[in-house]
Amino acid sequence: MNRKYLWAGLALAVLLAVTLPMSAQAPTTGKIHGHVNDPTGAPLANGTVSLYPGGMASPTQAPKYKFTTDANGDYTGADVAAGSYTLIYRNADTPPDKVIDQLDNVKVTAGADTEANFDMTRADYMAKLTPEERKAVEETKAKNAGIMKENAVIKNLNGDLETARKDDQDKNFADAAALMQKDVGLKPDAPVLWVELGMAQRGLKQWSDCETSLQKGIALDAAAKKPNPNLEGAANDALGECYGSDGKIPEAQAAYDAAAKVNPPGAGMYYQNETIVMSRVGQVDATVAAADKAIAADPNRPIPYYLKGQALVNKATVDPKTQKITAPPGCLEAYQKYLQLAPTGPFANDAKSVIASLTATPSTRRH
Repeated sequence: MNRKYLWAGLALAVLLAVTLPMSAQAPTTGKIHGHVNDPTGAPLANGTVSLYPGGMASPTQAPKYKFTTDANGDYTGADVAAGSYTLIYRNADTPPDKVIDQLDNVKVTAGADTEANFDMTRADYMAKLTPEERKAVEETKAKNAGIMKENAVIKNLNGDLETARKDDQDKNFADAAALMQKDVGLKPDAPVLWVELGMAQRGLKQWSDCETSLQKGIALDAAAKKPNPNLEGAANDALGECYGSDGKIPEAQAAYDAAAKVNPPGAGMYYQNETIVMSRVGQVDATVAAADKAIAADPNRPIPYYLKGQALVNKATVDPKTQKITAPPGCLEAYQKYLQLAPTGPFANDAKSVIASLTATPSTRRH
């Protein structure tokens, strides 16, 4: 062969070797993932899964790879060299020379994602436990099963509560009462269920039943580790209305005072409600007393001033000679304060009319 053409061919081969793209290289690493749970089946979070190529020479040997389990007990790892590994699981507080669980001969394949789970409920793991440890596991599993069952009941009860409250808003009191009567039978130690039952019975004007249910709810909540002031305040507020409507005035007053004491931020609203109830049942002195408490708790609520004036004007006297109307102290001022706070309120015209009558002279009144 002509030497000139031989060298030219070699040069072309070298050029092609340099300029042509290289084919993609085969992967040399893979991924690994898995789940870790204890003998009761509960996930183990914040633990570590360590990978030892071939096997672990000693408990203190440093692993080649280490991955952490998340809140669900899951772990993932990438860029793991292909090969066979021993996997060791340790909790966050496990000493370096101790092992919680071990998986042998786990093969990581290049370009693949290997699954390796530490399921400590498996027979060979449970067999290593002492009789006392196995007994503890069974007790925990039974307890957890009970908790899961109770959680399912609570979930259903919460749904019923939402339904009952919607029924109350829509004035479907009988439906709400029936639903809550069923639920207090299922969970008689839940204060909120008794309170909601009492609210529905209040709507039905079943005063005696309402009082019993609300008292039960209040007592249960007061005995709880973390009493709920808002719940007890609302329950005592409703109890006051039931007592008042049932003609039990001292008991009603005590209930409203209890509401204000257990939940001071709501005192103005509770005492305003007391004023409304006492006015509705015709208790003049109790209306004035409740209005004074409401005004002291929140002087910017107009309704207590109006109801106080309305109660006091019933005690006004008329001089038979001069026809001059004399109202009790505080009556005129209460009407005037109502107008100041609610000049266009629903009782503004009535307040203006009463004020005109109280401030008119006999001659003006005759004309």
